[in-house]
Amino acid sequence: MPALLVGGLAAVLAALLLLTLVVLPAPARVPLSRLDPAVAPPSSVLAGAGAAAGAVVQRALERRGRLASGKAALARAGVRMSLPDFVLVTALATLGACVLGVLLGGPWPALLLAVLVPLGAKVLLSFRAGRRQARFADQLGDALQLMSSSLRAGHSLLRAVDSVAQEAAAPMSEEFTRLVVETRVGRDLDDALAELSARMGSDDFTWIAQAIAIHREVGGNLAEVLDAVGHTIRERNAIRRQVKALSAEGKLSAVVLMALPFGIAGFIGLTNPGYLAGFTETTVGYGMLAVALLLLLAGGLWLKKMVSIRF
Repeated sequence: MPALLVGGLAAVLAALLLLTLVVLPAPARVPLSRLDPAVAPPSSVLAGAGAAAGAVVQRALERRGRLASGKAALARAGVRMSLPDFVLVTALATLGACVLGVLLGGPWPALLLAVLVPLGAKVLLSFRAGRRQARFADQLGDALQLMSSSLRAGHSLLRAVDSVAQEAAAPMSEEFTRLVVETRVGRDLDDALAELSARMGSDDFTWIAQAIAIHREVGGNLAEVLDAVGHTIRERNAIRRQVKALSAEGKLSAVVLMALPFGIAGFIGLTNPGYLAGFTETTVGYGMLAVALLLLLAGGLWLKKMVSIRF
């Protein structure tokens, strides 16, 4: 029996090997023409339709004057997708959400989803941009220290910038890599630094750009200047973290106070629906709901101003 079992397994393996080598077709070879960079690869119907739709979206954004601002918003958020592709993806997601809303609940849910999907995409970009700018501000002191160390070691300013692009973490490395690439293709360093500070919305980096511009005009010890600016930026970051920690309790209280009316209304609606029916059956009830929403909106704006500290 063991010999028959071993022989059967060997026969099965041999049959599978024969099937793989003889019966199944050989893998298609890549033609040599695809290795020629001068020959454009063949495009599929789907790729051609996507390129045509992207061109239409780009022309529409150019006519409305939103192409530059849209690209700047994607750059601040660190999104590598092109602006027409992002608009197309958002439009397709909105269309899919509308179809889903019609299938689930009718036209009103579809209309609500059609409004929420583009709004959610905009909020997502703003959130990613804010988080990226905060990380950039936190990494700025270490980047200045690395630049000053490179300058003291005898490297040039561009080599010090390149060292930050290679050694720092994202998003500092991404922005400085872009800075290095722009200067290598012939752009002036002062203009590239000014655009970087405007793109990241950093007042601290504006000081750095001005210090570098002044040094290139009048000379001096740039390493000492960067050390002084870096010390000031680190102190500002320490104060910013302290203010953020002290205002965290106020922000949490604001969130709880804003969510409390909706939580109580949802709980009462689940446990005793008839108790809230008076608000939706009479004109006075609708008026009371409208006044409550206006007061809630005013209180939310007031709380937002109280916990938003700028310095």
